[in-house]
Amino acid sequence: YQRRVHGKNVEQKSIRQIAEELTALQELGKANRLTPEHFSDGTFTISNIGAVGGTWAAPVIFPPEVMIGALGRLSKRPGYNADGEVIPQHVMPTSWSADHRVVDGVTVVRFAGLVRGYLENPTALLLNL
Repeated sequence: YQRRVHGKNVEQKSIRQIAEELTALQELGKANRLTPEHFSDGTFTISNIGAVGGTWAAPVIFPPEVMIGALGRLSKRPGYNADGEVIPQHVMPTSWSADHRVVDGVTVVRFAGLVRGYLENPTALLLNL
């Protein structure tokens, strides 16, 4: 018996179930055993291009996908605090593409801001489950 792992229908799963499926998909990927069934026919994709040193991308949507996001490599850059002093900041570039027949640009920008907030404060994600 081999459990089917595809990371789909996540709206019907718990965070734990999604995490277990993602872990299984990562293991399949490491073993070079992913098939097109594992990554086709989704509606939303997140690509971790930072894992291979990538920063920016121009993510491409493959129907029936509605949106895709690419998360770049985390780096430390100079930034400014509220007093205008230079401080080190962690920066992770993100790139988003969406099918504007389904999702308008304002919604994508709001979603990107929500993702940013959760990445900057993971506790907020847990509080909003």
